[in-house]
Amino acid sequence: MVFLRSAALIAACAVSLVSAVDISVQATGGNKTRAYQYGFLHEDINNSGDGGLYAELIRNRAFQYGEKFPASLEAWFPVNGANISISHPKPALSDELPAAINVKSSGKRGGQIGFANEGYWGINVKKQKYSGSFWVKGTYKGQFTASLQSALTDEVFASTKIKSKAVADEWVEHKLELIPKKDAPNSNNTFAITFNAAGAKDGSLDFNLISLFPPTYKGRKNGMRIDIAEALEELHPTFFRFPGGNMLEGDNIDNWWDWKDTLGPLRHRKGFQNTWGYQMTNGFGLLEYLEFAEDMNMEMILGVYSGLSLDGNVVPEDELQPWIDDALNQIEFVRGDANSTWGSKRAELGHPEPFKLEFVEIGNEEWLAGYPHGWETYKQYRLPMFMDAIRAAYPDINIIASGSVFDQNGIDIPEPAIGDYHPYRKPDNFLEEFNLFDNVATPHIIGEVSSTHVNGGIGWEGQLAKWPWWIGSVGGAIGLISYERNADRILGILYAPILRNLERSQWDITILQHAADPALTTRSTDWYIWELMAAHPIIETLPVKGELDPLFFVAGKTKQDSLVWKGACYNTTEHANVPVTVSFEGVAAGTQAELTLLTGPKDPYGYNDPKTGINVVETTKTILEAGEDGEFEFEMPELSVAVLDTYFEDTYSE
Repeated sequence: MVFLRSAALIAACAVSLVSAVDISVQATGGNKTRAYQYGFLHEDINNSGDGGLYAELIRNRAFQYGEKFPASLEAWFPVNGANISISHPKPALSDELPAAINVKSSGKRGGQIGFANEGYWGINVKKQKYSGSFWVKGTYKGQFTASLQSALTDEVFASTKIKSKAVADEWVEHKLELIPKKDAPNSNNTFAITFNAAGAKDGSLDFNLISLFPPTYKGRKNGMRIDIAEALEELHPTFFRFPGGNMLEGDNIDNWWDWKDTLGPLRHRKGFQNTWGYQMTNGFGLLEYLEFAEDMNMEMILGVYSGLSLDGNVVPEDELQPWIDDALNQIEFVRGDANSTWGSKRAELGHPEPFKLEFVEIGNEEWLAGYPHGWETYKQYRLPMFMDAIRAAYPDINIIASGSVFDQNGIDIPEPAIGDYHPYRKPDNFLEEFNLFDNVATPHIIGEVSSTHVNGGIGWEGQLAKWPWWIGSVGGAIGLISYERNADRILGILYAPILRNLERSQWDITILQHAADPALTTRSTDWYIWELMAAHPIIETLPVKGELDPLFFVAGKTKQDSLVWKGACYNTTEHANVPVTVSFEGVAAGTQAELTLLTGPKDPYGYNDPKTGINVVETTKTILEAGEDGEFEFEMPELSVAVLDTYFEDTYSE
């Protein structure tokens, strides 16, 4: 919720019982940086890719499997007494998709039989076009019926007939469109395909790669879900790190996220045995990641596999070169000329122009898996070998080491590489680490960060908090401020993980929560903090004088040459407001600035609950005028976050 108030109303606030905080911002003497980067990491965790950002509606669409996850009928069930089972027909749809669903008559019922899919715990049905397809093997003369219908009643929202082209011993694709005439009252809906058993030889057919898409973000084929993508776009992201995360490493060396398996037609993507407890489709592949970043105008941090898997096994030094070559091929696919070997493959897939790529990260959290052996081999030979090869081929690429000077006794990151720090913390920890990077010479990114455990808890020996909560979000804001005040050595900050499907999750703290019903897409308390901070990127930090605690702050200039002050009030005496005076050197009396203030619920553990839809974060925007010495005066309540910016559109009314 947003409220617009006048400066007179702020002045009428009750007199505070706590000491005022006077802050003076110098006009010169700061550090210039590139526009400060806020962004996020994406990997498929919490069904945040399949069943989340990736818009595919059909769960288990191609019966993909791995060592841990056998081919199954998860999310599928029979219609009208049909017998359904997993089959391995010859020929297969492709070498990559050998399993299928066999549908045949039980002999007890004639007429229409078939199968239905419940989607990712429901299917959202609206008055819009749905595009889909399915592959069939087996002789069938007749029509298929595809429909979207309620799982609770007999109501059919959309149905279409598709003339069969199916023949024996060959797979044939059938395309379809569905346009419901009304919105379904809820997301408890299914997608079904039926056929007349009498028209099928032996009453049996095999089906595979059954797919259905709603409209997608930017209209991309095989693209992203609109409501989730737009909620991420509203965060003003400029950095995008992918594909992770533990997903990049895989469970073992034979099961790493092989980017080559994610390219090309869906019928040739075998899927991936995810490290987070479910099989992935690989429909959201490398090219889709790249196009998503392009559509959102985000600068990419590409993760390449470094020879370490989550079981702690490491590729020996004398066997590492093929993995280095693979990373070079991956980079060439992203940014190589259309005449290059892998650039031409990208061009064949519809994107002849190279993507911009300036940052490549070698591995993921190398200090964690298989410590100490994995960490030692990373420092001894894996990072140097990858770094030397990539910089020889691409001198302009910035190499990011997957670790920091603070991880597991630290790492002397070789120049010109950049470190990567991952602070998952209690809110109090961000105060304790406020000065952590003040004297660190090695540049870093904050590649993953969020408040995950409550103060007084037992940290990683205990459970994460169930949702981002207000005091955790304010503590996290202090972390953001501490990193931005060191923007000359910290290139950017990335939230992780970003998405959580409410029906199946492995990590509760995410910036957005979602389900099949877009009405449940919920912006967490963290979302409001990050949106505000990212909306005012600083390109030059300025020296600031003022007492820290209970206020923590940073100031600087933006690309519009405006002056910005960002602050978080973490705690006060007797829960009173803190009077604040921010004076900018050289600012004339009467200069206007916009103050955006975020406050939360009385309960510091309050959160945005998807079930209620109530937003506990209150946003207040106020236009202030500078006094004779260029000072702006306002108050900050306990547990609040604010941004003061002299650049704004003067469109507010009292």
